[in-house]
Amino acid sequence: MHRNPFNFGISRRTLIKAAGASAAVAAAGLPGRVLAADPLKVAAIYTVPVEQQWVSRIHKAANAAKERGDIEYVYSENTANNDYERVMREYCEAGHKLILGEVFGVEDAARAVAKDYPDVAFLMGSSFKPDAAVPNFSVFDNYIQDASYLSGLVAGAMTKSKNIGMVGGYPIPEVNRLMNAFMAGVKEVSPDAKFQIAFIGSWFDPPKAKETAFAQIDGGADLLYAERFGVSDAAKEKNVLAIGNVIDTQADYPETVVASALWHFEPTLDKAIAEVKAGAFKADDYGVYSFMKNGGCSLAPLGTFDSKVPDDVKARIAEKEKAIKDGSFTVEINDAEPKSS
Repeated sequence: MHRNPFNFGISRRTLIKAAGASAAVAAAGLPGRVLAADPLKVAAIYTVPVEQQWVSRIHKAANAAKERGDIEYVYSENTANNDYERVMREYCEAGHKLILGEVFGVEDAARAVAKDYPDVAFLMGSSFKPDAAVPNFSVFDNYIQDASYLSGLVAGAMTKSKNIGMVGGYPIPEVNRLMNAFMAGVKEVSPDAKFQIAFIGSWFDPPKAKETAFAQIDGGADLLYAERFGVSDAAKEKNVLAIGNVIDTQADYPETVVASALWHFEPTLDKAIAEVKAGAFKADDYGVYSFMKNGGCSLAPLGTFDSKVPDDVKARIAEKEKAIKDGSFTVEINDAEPKSS
């Protein structure tokens, strides 16, 4: 996952300008219709490198839309919060009609920019809700609690010590809800499981995440929830297991990463692109497009661990996945900060 509400690092911004602008007509203060055959000019602003988990999923979806010919796509990475507003304005002035990003640390400034450019659509990662006063500003977040819960079922079956370490970036809703869903899954299989929970105060500090994970292993954890990069490295070195988040890293850690909760940003972005092209984009909450029933998340294949996860647990996972998709079972969305137990 990702976000950077507190990233004050030096900006290593890569501002790429693409040629060609699609004609658009502003109507009723909302982004106007774009000719369906024309690629939509899309720009993204990221506060971390594009290889970081959360951002990488947005970047992947945007590149897929670009390859289909639906959009033109440019982006800036490692943009500092105090530089974010300026970069937003530059992209608007350059004729981009859909701006993507993550404004967890610059909410007010980002919405002020959107007010100044009513003919541009903004789809931004945010912990807050859309505001009718800014009709061209929509929000999203990675609501992948469904997949996180399923990964918890796996973890509950694989831990022997019943002691699980969890390393997160910041205790904000998007992190908390995934941790809580994971813990609920664990408890369903191993009711007596205990958790060591820590937050490193960064979205991208693998060394710090690794050291935090080492401490949890020293504290008895035999399985780690790798919400941050660096945790799986610690697990590999100490020969314990890990559960991944947002992306599938099992290929890099074939004997360590048992399962991962994957985020698929494509449904979110494709919906926004269609709305902009139809001249129908409005202030909305796109969070629902991360739900499993909408194709926004999934449990990664067990791969190298397929034969090691008990058959009864695999059957339970399949049953719960079906129930989530047909609506007969709902994973709780709990944004409260999780506590060690």
